[in-house]
Amino acid sequence: MTKKTVFVIGAGASKEADLPTGYELKGIITKLLDIRFEWWNEQKHGDNLIANALREYVKKPDGHGGDINPYLKEAWHIRDALSQAISIDNFIDAHRGNERLALCGKISIVRSILLSEKKCLLFFKKERVDSTIKFNNLESTWYLPFFQIITENCGKDDLKERLQSISLIIFNYDRCVEHFLFYAFINHYRISEDDASELVSNINIYHPYGKVGHLPWQNINDSTEFGEDPNRNKLLKLSEGIKTFTEGTNPDSSDIIEIREKIENNDRIIFMGFAFHKLNMDLIKPVNIKRTNLHLIKCYATTLGISESDKEVIVEQISDLYGEPIRTSMANVTCKDLFSEFWSSLSF
Repeated sequence: MTKKTVFVIGAGASKEADLPTGYELKGIITKLLDIRFEWWNEQKHGDNLIANALREYVKKPDGHGGDINPYLKEAWHIRDALSQAISIDNFIDAHRGNERLALCGKISIVRSILLSEKKCLLFFKKERVDSTIKFNNLESTWYLPFFQIITENCGKDDLKERLQSISLIIFNYDRCVEHFLFYAFINHYRISEDDASELVSNINIYHPYGKVGHLPWQNINDSTEFGEDPNRNKLLKLSEGIKTFTEGTNPDSSDIIEIREKIENNDRIIFMGFAFHKLNMDLIKPVNIKRTNLHLIKCYATTLGISESDKEVIVEQISDLYGEPIRTSMANVTCKDLFSEFWSSLSF
């Protein structure tokens, strides 16, 4: 019987493909929002596209009468105070109800992530029909062993049931995993884009805090290329897909019910590159657990750079998700090396 497996993926996982960690993302956002003008109104600092997107936004009836300054003040507040916060998510949540600050934060997130996608190991220019990811460049990342383990001993016609048993809860805004899997299936099995899209669609993929748009093969009518350089209007539109903690836990505007159901009803839960911040653990915590055989769940986690004392706390946090102790194995390794450490345990 195929084991139901949940992967909880944090910024440390995307870092292996050269995406920013949460700490690094704060630094990028700080620079982008350092929007300053000379006395003749020429922008000398900060991101020009973000400034133009804000100009476009204030033209709307619910903007601010064409005045960009109230939004710049919030952008500067993020710039000056973000270093004090654990993450941009926590900072926006700390200012819940401040719609101007939330808009500036969300716009800067989209801009940062799309710029980072374009610089990462998974990006390639579509110069030919057969252009694809340079998979040899991913030898030091977790993407290749992850693909190997989910396809082990599987022809393409046998994959559907296995993929349906996999859930990915991705706390990152990027589309690295989806982008990788799509082209990996095409390259490995020599199948069409339609067939690859169908394979990926069998996996339950959730982004609790949203993502920077749908990839072209996911939604051809409303899509965003991997690493795209959007115009001001599209940047504003994409910012609507970024969620605060409150929005991410609203059953009417998120997948929170499904996410918590997957956390409760699995055989294995695997945390990769995840920092175990309280806000994020609260988000995935099931409510009113009905399952009776929770002792059968096995948990694995990367804890690279985490102290021994904090590892004890993490074990308690994982058990607190379920209200009782969960068998947990942790390794002070990268996401890539997690698969080497626990290959037999993680195999399907």
